[in-house]
Amino acid sequence: MNDRVALTETHVDLPLFSRGKVRDTYQLDADRLLMVTTDRISAFDFVLPTGIPDRGTVLTQLSLFWFARTGDVVENHLLGDSYDGLPAELRGRAMVVRRAQ
Repeated sequence: MNDRVALTETHVDLPLFSRGKVRDTYQLDADRLLMVTTDRISAFDFVLPTGIPDRGTVLTQLSLFWFARTGDVVENHLLGDSYDGLPAELRGRAMVVRRAQ
């Protein structure tokens, strides 16, 4: 039996900028945001009551892979994949991004 629990809520000691269907975004400073991908599932604009363990980590790692592969072709919002105050349970599922103008 698999005893891993899906991460469907995040609690970071930063101001919450937005909470979407799958991602929670926190404000690091005026120009940078911390985007955390949860294990929540959205279907037909509805968030399902259960999540899939490690889904957020997989989605984040896929995004990091493609941002790295296409960064020389098109500019993106990615600044990094961690910051000093990042809780251990969020490592691998968070990205520091540039805030849109």
